Amino acid sequence: MLKIYNTLTGTKEPFRPMEPGKVKMYVCGPTVYNLIHIGNARPMVVFDTVRRYMEYKGYEVNYVSNFTDVDDKIIKKALEEGVAAEQIAGRYIAECKRDMQALNVRPATAHPLATEEIGGMLEMIQVLMEKGYAYAAKDGTVYFRTRKSGEYGKLSHKNLEDLRGGNRSLLVSGEEQKEDPLDFVLWKPKKEGEPYWEAPWCQGRPGWHIECSVMSRKYLGEEIDIHAGGEDLVFPHHENEIAQSEAANGRMFARYWMHNAFLNVENRKMSKSGGNFFTVRDVGKKYDLQILRFFLLSAHYRSTLNFNEELMKAAGNGYERLVTSVDNLTFLWNAASEARTDGCGEGSAEASGKSPDGGMTEAEQALVKEADGFRVKFEEAMEDDFNTADALAAIFELVKFSNTHADAAHTKAFLGTLKEEIVRLCGICGLLVEKGRELLAADIERLIADRQEARKAKNFARADAIRKELQEKGILLEDTREGVKWKRA
Repeated sequence: MLKIYNTLTGTKEPFRPMEPGKVKMYVCGPTVYNLIHIGNARPMVVFDTVRRYMEYKGYEVNYVSNFTDVDDKIIKKALEEGVAAEQIAGRYIAECKRDMQALNVRPATAHPLATEEIGGMLEMIQVLMEKGYAYAAKDGTVYFRTRKSGEYGKLSHKNLEDLRGGNRSLLVSGEEQKEDPLDFVLWKPKKEGEPYWEAPWCQGRPGWHIECSVMSRKYLGEEIDIHAGGEDLVFPHHENEIAQSEAANGRMFARYWMHNAFLNVENRKMSKSGGNFFTVRDVGKKYDLQILRFFLLSAHYRSTLNFNEELMKAAGNGYERLVTSVDNLTFLWNAASEARTDGCGEGSAEASGKSPDGGMTEAEQALVKEADGFRVKFEEAMEDDFNTADALAAIFELVKFSNTHADAAHTKAFLGTLKEEIVRLCGICGLLVEKGRELLAADIERLIADRQEARKAKNFARADAIRKELQEKGILLEDTREGVKWKRA
């Protein structure tokens, strides 16, 4: 039975969805003011893998992940460039989707934008005010009454009195307007040069926390199965989501809360000032982004992961072992196929005792049954709170088994079964290990990104060379207002 570590209870719990066979899952997405960094990539890859495994087990997963497209950082970037905030957000949503594709992160069922859900936010805030959970200050700022929720702190396991005494995470400008220092913002007045919306209290924009509560409710309903994100969101973001959602809706918000641990770089917190900051695009210049995906899954999602060159090289070697194994099985499968068309020679099915219809021999059937044990190990690892580290170890055991037992003397059926199993298990992890069109797509996206950067740097010779390289490989580019589109000739 699948077990999930629930941050809310601090224990691993059997997963029981609200509706049999269906999963409602919400994952907090990025704030789009720049290219996503490798820390952003971890929850994207982790929870994409959770989704893939659940679908493998037969669940219908409604997977929603938002883009926060109105935020102080977006506004600051827009002011610096002298453009509209929506232009900044639109640019980096497109860039984020490009990096997600290169990481083989599947699009969500829905990717709602905060700016398109303002009406729902105003409605929820109004309900909270009518119920006495929220109030408006003189300047029009609307605050949530933290103490009235009764269970505030149940996700982060923080004590309200401790928060009041020392924690400043909830404090904002206008502190003197609050009834209580721990009350948090639902709506705030506009500032000069900022985007704003009309509201009963003032012209302004929503606080960050209300966004996800509204988008989750709209696309998944008042109660969901899983809410997920990075551990930095536990407090105050997710804690505040619970408080306002449960106050407004009058029921439990999410049954299971999943949080991935931090990604450090050279055993330090990643930061630009520290000189150890890497975007996904940075890493993609040096490594196939499938290697980054492999690396991000090489440790349990609740364990802190350290990024450095040595570990990435090790991940590259591991990923290459998977690709080589599948490539070898493809070669052997083709060789076995050719051998069976050679008549009754030494390599023919009749001479080797193989079934002439391409079926497996009894000895091969026994080997396949033995190999099936590695799939069982893989599933046991994933059922234990999505332990991708152990799941990958099980795949490598299968690869070793395949390398030991597979050769061109075997039937196509046997070789094909081994290959399909490795490809299938890797696919659950989102790893593309079969050389072909899908794997090539990630390479195409990286070359397009390199071309875009060359154009920004006015290195048009390099940009033209990349276009020509892609064209020679049968890839046609089209520059549009929405970004670069490509298709195969």
